[in-house]
This record gives sequence, C-alpha cells and structure tokens, in this order.
Amino acid sequence: MKHQIAYLLVISMLVASFSACTKQKNNKKSHKKVSTTEKTYDTLSVNDGPYVFIEEKQLAIKNIVKGKVTSEQVELDAFITHFTPSISVYKNVDTIVALSDIHGQHDLGIKILKNNHVIDLNNNWNLGKGHFVICGDIFDRGPKVTDFLWFIYHLEKQAEKAGGKVHFLLGNHEFMILHNDRRYLHPKYLITEKLLDKSYAQLFGKETVLGRWIRSKATLLKINDNLFMHGGISETFLKEKFDIEFINNEFRSAIDMDKSKIKDTPFYKRYLGSKGPVWYRGYFKNKLSEKQIDGILNELDVKHVVVGHTSQKEVKQLYNHKIYAVDSSIKNGEYGEVLIIENGMYSRGTMHGERLEFE
Repeated sequence: MKHQIAYLLVISMLVASFSACTKQKNNKKSHKKVSTTEKTYDTLSVNDGPYVFIEEKQLAIKNIVKGKVTSEQVELDAFITHFTPSISVYKNVDTIVALSDIHGQHDLGIKILKNNHVIDLNNNWNLGKGHFVICGDIFDRGPKVTDFLWFIYHLEKQAEKAGGKVHFLLGNHEFMILHNDRRYLHPKYLITEKLLDKSYAQLFGKETVLGRWIRSKATLLKINDNLFMHGGISETFLKEKFDIEFINNEFRSAIDMDKSKIKDTPFYKRYLGSKGPVWYRGYFKNKLSEKQIDGILNELDVKHVVVGHTSQKEVKQLYNHKIYAVDSSIKNGEYGEVLIIENGMYSRGTMHGERLEFE
C-alpha cells in the first residue's frame, strides 16, 4: 500500500511539474540563465524531479517547479530502497521488444511504445508476459531523462505483476554519468545541479532511490538465443572467459570505482574501453567477416546479438540476421523504431506502429 502511495506521489509531482511548465506566464523580473555552446536555458523554465534521497531515518524528496526547489520528507518505507541484482538469463520468452538510446527523448519514446502496444493509452504495461529491453543510454543529450527513468521504474513493477519483464541495460552514458562525466548533459540539468547544490552524479548516488535502482541493473542480458547489450562483444573481449553473471557483477562494481584510479588498468580497458561491451562499434565500422561473426556467436552460445550505441536511421539487421542494430536515432527527437521478436520471428516496429519485415 505504501509503495502505491509513493507511486501516486511521484506521478502527481510529475504532473504538477508539467502543468507548471505549460501554464507559465511572462515574468518581468530578471531570470537566471545558463549559457552553453548550444543555447541559453532559462532557470524559470526548469521543471525536474523527483530526486529521492535516502537519509538515516527518512526519505527527502526534492522537486524543481518553475526553477524553485520544493522539499518533502516521507517515511523510509515509502519507496523501495534495496534492490537485488537483475537476472542475466531468461528462457522460453515468446515476445520480446527492444530499443536503445532514448537519450532524454521521453515523449518520443512514449509515442513509439504506445504505437507498438508495449504500453496502453494511459502509459501502462500492455505487453502481458512479454519482455521489453532497453539496450542502454537513457541518460544525456535530451531534456527529459528523469521523466523516462521514473516511467521505466514504475513500468518495471507493472510488467512483473503481469508476468512480463522490463530490462534497463546499462550503456556507456550510464557509466559516464555515474563517473561524473557531464560532457553530454542537456543545459537543463546544469541548472538542476545548481539549484540542488549537487553534481549530477550525486543526484544518482548510492544514497538515492534511482541510484540504487540503476546499480542493480545488468549490462548484458540473454533471452532465449539472443544476447542484448549496448555496444557489442568484440573478439578482444572474448580472449578471456565469457561468464555473463560474472561480467555483469564486474560492471556493477565498476560504477563506484574512482575513474581516475582505474583508467590505466587492465580492468578499465576490458570493461570500459573501446573494445568493451558498452563502447564497441566493431560490427559496423570494422566490417568483420561472416566467419568472425560466427566465431563470436559460437563463443557466446547464441544465434543473435542485439546492440544499440551506433546510430542508424532505422532498426537494421546485419550479417544475415545475426546482428540486430536497435539504435534508430531516437536521440534526435524525430523518429525511432523497435525490434520485435515474436515466436522466433524478427521484424521492425516503426514509430507509427507498422510491422515491417527485414530485407
């Protein structure tokens, strides 16, 4: 019951933030502004949150409405504050829908999911016992990262009640943010940092609800004979034994390592380097041979690898349907697609909900 109350609290806060934004009137007073190379962003246009901080005896909920910070304290059990590590392997799943690289484009993401019936008209879970996979990169670039994180946070719970699953896999931008690499932050979140007097990484620290939730997530996921991740598995990465559970735990441990201390270590090179699973682009730019791809799939014991990270105009198949690319440039805020796997058949779901076969 308390978790339902927390859900309603979060939704009401998000609605309030949206309403405040749309109803904002001209203000004759001077406004604080943040200048970036892209644009100047008005403080009074900022609506963000909630950010839920875990304190010793209570939770502190902070929202930003029209550039003003609101605070509220609630009981510790109003939100789940402990999360178990995500499971890495699933079998016998009939329906899978996958996309990648939302990058703060919440509204477009919602549109794509509605039109492909992953969610209903009220943004609730609609995929039954199916699995929905996000192959990384909710963070950075766009203006509605927090909105989409909370949407996925609650959709995950709805899916579980229906016998389905939502999988939010970690991409390179999740690791960048958690290591306080702010190069791709939308200007809005620079203002959020100042208003809340915390770095963006601290807003997702170990003592926040979203921070703990993110730290429970996997980086690699196997469903049936498909392996999902953000970047890809390189031949270099496979020179060491492939153990998906071990690798996911290593990635989780990397989240709170001091980047400056591990950057020159073999660990960093293997897991967070250009040949690691969250940064690799070799399926696209290196033009691997069919034999090399077959060798990778054999080592992984799968028939297909599904990746994001490398932007395409649409969801694509490569190497005779062995590699699927699901970064369909949603980050641009204009268009995007999903990969649909249904009873072993693979197809594209367009932004408008059309089902198309691969060439």
